[in-house]
Amino acid sequence: MLKKMFTKKLILIMAVTFSLTLVCLIPNDSSKLNAKQELKYVDKEVAKSVAYLLDSNNYLARTMVVTSNAKIEEKARELMEILIKDGKGESKIPNGFRSLISSETKINSVHYNDGLIKIDFSSELLDTNIEQEEKIIEAIVYTLTSIENVDKVIIYVDGDILTKLPKTGITLPSTLDKSYGINKEYDISSYKDINKVTVYYVSKYNDNTYYVPVTKYLNDEREKIKIIVDELASSYLYNSNLMSYLNSNTTLLSSEITDDTLSLVFNQYIFSDQTTKNILEEVIYTIGLSIGVNYDVKQVVFNVDNQEIYKSVIKTLENS
Repeated sequence: MLKKMFTKKLILIMAVTFSLTLVCLIPNDSSKLNAKQELKYVDKEVAKSVAYLLDSNNYLARTMVVTSNAKIEEKARELMEILIKDGKGESKIPNGFRSLISSETKINSVHYNDGLIKIDFSSELLDTNIEQEEKIIEAIVYTLTSIENVDKVIIYVDGDILTKLPKTGITLPSTLDKSYGINKEYDISSYKDINKVTVYYVSKYNDNTYYVPVTKYLNDEREKIKIIVDELASSYLYNSNLMSYLNSNTTLLSSEITDDTLSLVFNQYIFSDQTTKNILEEVIYTIGLSIGVNYDVKQVVFNVDNQEIYKSVIKTLENS
């Protein structure tokens, strides 16, 4: 009798164990679905955006920050909160960079329509030193116009369009875009025939590469693309902090704009390796980003000996 009872218990235990094993082995479809839904949620709600912040050398630098994948007005507000000292977006600032707008500044309103952002700040926006007054405007304009489908910005202070900076006395256009310039440097001997060209250089923080635009005022009547290439190829080091990886023997042989594409023809020295015929990523970015500011084109094509080597969409470069 005891033997029979033991046998029944043993069979029952084995049955329960087998059932539990099956439960563990069978995939849980609902949990898989939830995981997929969660991944889709993350992809949909989070995005990388461009913000121009001060680096350790006091240059406004192009940085990538994490933002919500929101509508343009909400994204603009979120990016401006990153530019405000001790603001809501402070935790999103990458190491080695800092914001520059007074911590007391409030964003009164943001409105977007047909490529134009109108943004109204409180008067504390102008509470800064004379050295950073214009840099604040440059940072706002370059950050906001890096948002997709935003080309121009109007800055208001407590409801009035900002047209003059109080400390420097600089007069501002009522509508601003990237042509206003950034990190401005003047190398002129005459006020005649001044050419304004923005060139992106490479800089580094620890092992991280980032890009710094410099708007140069020159007495040079040449095409802007020729100036850009010559500036980047003139030497390996632009100064102790800004670099170019473009070989100094690189020559731009010709350039042509067709529809929305700027096609460039170089000699062989643009290659980082003559065998693999590769062009360094840093070279593509410095030239491509510079073109995006100076030309109204959508694509840039790199050619060597009239053979297409690389093609890139400007907006893709600007937002990656």
